[in-house]
Amino acid sequence: MLKLDPFLIGLTVTIILATVLPCHGAAVPVFHWLTIIVIAVMFFLQGARLSRKAVVDGVMAWRLHLIILTCTFVMFPLLGLAAHALMPGLLENDIWVGMLFLCCLPSTVQSSIAFTSIGGGNVPAAVCAATASNIAGIFITPFLVGLVLSKHGGTSGNVLDIVFQLLLPFVLGQLLQPWIGRWAHRNKKLLSLTDRGSVLIVVYTAFSEAVMQGLWHRLPLSQLGMIALVDFLLLVCVLLITTYGSRLAGVPLRDEIAIVFCGSKKTLASGVPMANVLFPAASVGLIVLPLMIYHQIQLFVCAVLARKFARMTQENAEGLPAVGVPQKE
Repeated sequence: MLKLDPFLIGLTVTIILATVLPCHGAAVPVFHWLTIIVIAVMFFLQGARLSRKAVVDGVMAWRLHLIILTCTFVMFPLLGLAAHALMPGLLENDIWVGMLFLCCLPSTVQSSIAFTSIGGGNVPAAVCAATASNIAGIFITPFLVGLVLSKHGGTSGNVLDIVFQLLLPFVLGQLLQPWIGRWAHRNKKLLSLTDRGSVLIVVYTAFSEAVMQGLWHRLPLSQLGMIALVDFLLLVCVLLITTYGSRLAGVPLRDEIAIVFCGSKKTLASGVPMANVLFPAASVGLIVLPLMIYHQIQLFVCAVLARKFARMTQENAEGLPAVGVPQKE
C-alpha cells in the first residue's frame, strides 16, 4: 500500500492556506525578500553537501550519465515542444510555459535513488547520475529555459538574478565544502527539512500572488484535469523511451533501471525555487502547477514500476529469463 508523502500533504495545505489567507499589503515585500534569502540558502547548502568525490564520480561513468543527461535535458524539452506544437490550444499560455519549464529541469536525487534501490538497479550509478543531473541543472536549466521559451514566445528571468540567487550560492557552498561538508552530512535530515520548508515558503508566496491575480477564476477544474493528463502522457512517453531505448542499446538490466528512474524524474525541490527566480511573480503560481502535479504522478507510477523491476531482477538472480530483457551470453 502506498503511503502519503508528508511533503505533498504540506504542499496541499500551503496552497489551501495561500488561497484562503494570501499574503498582501505590507506582508508582500517581507515574503519577497524571505523567498530570495531561503532560495540562496538552499542552493548554498546543496553546494556544501556535495562532496568533491561525488562531483568527480558523477563525471567518471560518462556513458551511463550521458544517456541520463540526454533524457533529462534533450529528450524532455523536445517532447514538450512537440506536445505544444501538436496541441497549442489545449492549455493556456502560462500552463504551457510551466510544462516547458518542467521539461528543462534536472532529475531528483532522493526518489531516483530510492526507486532504483527498490527495483534492484545500479544504486551507485543512480547516486552519481542523479547528483550529476542536479549539478548540471543549476547551470543548464536557466539557459535551456531561455532557449525553449524563445521558441515558444515566452520570457525568463534576469541573468543577474540567476547568478546571485542560484549559481553564486552553490559555488560558495562548494568552496566551503571542505570545512562545512561534514557538518552538513551529520545534519542531513535537519537540512532536508529546511529545504522542504524553503520550498513551502516559495510556494506560499507564489500562490498568494497568483490568488491575488485571480488564479482560481482563470483556472477551471477542467484545466487541472488537462494538466494531469498531459503530465501523465509525458511521463509514459519518457518511461517507454528510456526502457526500450536501454534494451535496444543492450545495457544490463541494473543499469536500465537506473536510466529509467533517473531519466524520467523532475525535481520539485529545486524546480519551485528556480521558477521563482526565472519568471515574473504574478505567473509563478500557474507555472509551477504542472511540476507539482507531475511530481505526484511520477511518485505513484514509479512506485508501481519499481515493484515490477524488483520481480524482474529477482527472476534474473534465480536464473530465470526476465520477460522483455535481452539476455547476455
